[in-house]
Amino acid sequence: MDMSMDVMQHQSMGYDRTATMFSPDGHLLQVEYAEKTVRLGSASIGIVCSDGVFLLADKRIEDTLISPKSTSKIYEIDSHVISSVAGIMSDARVLIDKAQILAQQHRVTYDSPINPELIIKELSDIKQQFTQYGGARPFGAALMVAGVLNNKPMLYTSDVTGNYFAYFANAIGENDEKIKEKLREKYNSNLTIKQGVSLALDIFQEIQAEKFDLKRFELCFIENNKEKIQRIAGEQLKDYHSSARSK
Repeated sequence: MDMSMDVMQHQSMGYDRTATMFSPDGHLLQVEYAEKTVRLGSASIGIVCSDGVFLLADKRIEDTLISPKSTSKIYEIDSHVISSVAGIMSDARVLIDKAQILAQQHRVTYDSPINPELIIKELSDIKQQFTQYGGARPFGAALMVAGVLNNKPMLYTSDVTGNYFAYFANAIGENDEKIKEKLREKYNSNLTIKQGVSLALDIFQEIQAEKFDLKRFELCFIENNKEKIQRIAGEQLKDYHSSARSK
């Protein structure tokens, strides 16, 4: 029996009617549907570099009636932590709000910046709860959290199940597997932020082909020695794009 027939059988037997019901082969079908939703979302690439960390996101907004300022896919969690999202944006916004509150509570309580791993762990715990309790559906969003603490760059990703891992480089959203395959081939730890952004843009250009347009992208990066967010978008990315520089 092929995979599609297997899924259809599980659907007919009702194993996908709740996020808390396992199918006979050990799958939570509602969670797997949520993972498919994430892969329909706009893509982001995150890379840890020798001099910091960055997130590059495809805003994928082509409607000229929408204000560009309202289409950001990279959010400031604290002055040293950023996050990009893929999937259902309203789901992600709830998690981002929780992360921002957590970061500010930590500053007030301990008078120090929060460790980015504490943020991704808290968000992952929340997402896990929505795969375990009845009456709710899983969050249809994946998040990448990047930050710098004590001159150390960090990158984490949380999926819809509530699992999270630290990465040197990663991608979420549309064509994430293709992007990760190219990152495995081309990433090295000696990349500077500028070189890393150039690599990420080249990967997007290779995958998107004729649809590639610098105006669709936004970049946020944090340098090790500054621990301060810097944001660049649209045509300003020409300085980072190897194809644009060569013209």
